[in-house]
Amino acid sequence: MAIGRLSMKVGKTGKAEPHAAYIARAGKYANRLERGEKLVATEAGNMPAWAQSNPLEFWQAADANERKNGTTYREMEIALPREMDTAEQVELVREWVKQEIGDRHAYQWAIHVPKAADGGEQPHVHLMFSERQRDGIERDPDQYFKRYNSKYPERGGARKGYGQNAGKTLSQTERAAELKELRARWESMCNAHLERSGHEARIDMRSHAERGTGLEPEAKQLPSQWRGAGRDKVIEFRAARQELAEARKALAVTVPDVRGELIDLQRERQERELMRLAEQEPEAVKVEYTAAWNKIRQDISAKVNRIQIRILGTLRAAEKIKKSHIQNPPKPPPKWQFWKKKSYERQFEQWRAERDKLISRCERLEHRLHRLDDYQRKPGLHYWKSADGLANQRMKNQRPALVAAYYRAKEVMLERQLERREQERQRRRSRGRGMSR
Repeated sequence: MAIGRLSMKVGKTGKAEPHAAYIARAGKYANRLERGEKLVATEAGNMPAWAQSNPLEFWQAADANERKNGTTYREMEIALPREMDTAEQVELVREWVKQEIGDRHAYQWAIHVPKAADGGEQPHVHLMFSERQRDGIERDPDQYFKRYNSKYPERGGARKGYGQNAGKTLSQTERAAELKELRARWESMCNAHLERSGHEARIDMRSHAERGTGLEPEAKQLPSQWRGAGRDKVIEFRAARQELAEARKALAVTVPDVRGELIDLQRERQERELMRLAEQEPEAVKVEYTAAWNKIRQDISAKVNRIQIRILGTLRAAEKIKKSHIQNPPKPPPKWQFWKKKSYERQFEQWRAERDKLISRCERLEHRLHRLDDYQRKPGLHYWKSADGLANQRMKNQRPALVAAYYRAKEVMLERQLERREQERQRRRSRGRGMSR
């Protein structure tokens, strides 16, 4: 099956040339074979004139001229679909390089095909590239990796930076988001190539948590850990995880909503426990119900009080505005300025309309305060509209098992009270008969 995996690595000074030789199987790595691994394709591009014939010279110059604590390269390590043949994999890698690297950075890539844990092939590509940006200015190896000169670019080295946020200092969250976007682009391109080649397999770059598989991710295995007993442990872990996935599928067929079934079972068990307690100790159920009801009632009261405080503040501000408005009506003009009479009448009508609006608003706010006061008081005829009624409704919605047990406890307490009265009546009768004899 096609596997979705893409990691981004950074190489420090002194690591570029050895790593380039490793992925290209050059120099001391020419005859290296690990687990039957094969080098099926390699390619380099965008190299400066002095390194076009031998890309290793570019990485040697990077190690020699970059600052000591700097980075000499970045590398994408990407799993390739084993369903594709070599030509299709090379075509996919070239298009990916064209999209992500283009003609902006010097790069080198190689496709390795080791043997996977299941005995099949595990093709992957190492794509390493320099963060130095190509700008068309020819520079020798010593100048290429110097600090960039923004005022006189031809005097300094090539500008350093990769991607949309080149040159910016990103937080860990921003770097993670950038990597997710990169993986999403790879998923889109890889699946397009799989579809174009007629393969049914597809990759999914989301995590197990995002896909909701319920599977635990594997811990990263170093090459030294993979050899010997480490490999056996990983294979055993994968087999167990596969069995778990199959068992979950079988369970989903038998019980489509496992979580819902578990919740229902827990609810039923809780109801049985509460009903048993109501039969044996109804007073305890009553105490538990009262405590839960009081807590809900207190939450409602606290919310109502907050609303009242907010309305009261608004009412005081409205009263202040109303008072100021009423105390400052428009002044009528003198009688001899008769031409201002119509203007005054319009101003007075506007003032009166605004006054009536302010009065009406204050009355509405006062009415709301009175209604909230009534809401907080003991229920009367409209019990369902009171805070107590809302508390009862919330108890039914949130604790239905406790409410049912509470009503059963009341019935048990009433039955016991009637039994005690009947027993007392019987004792009185027997005492009266004894006295009559």
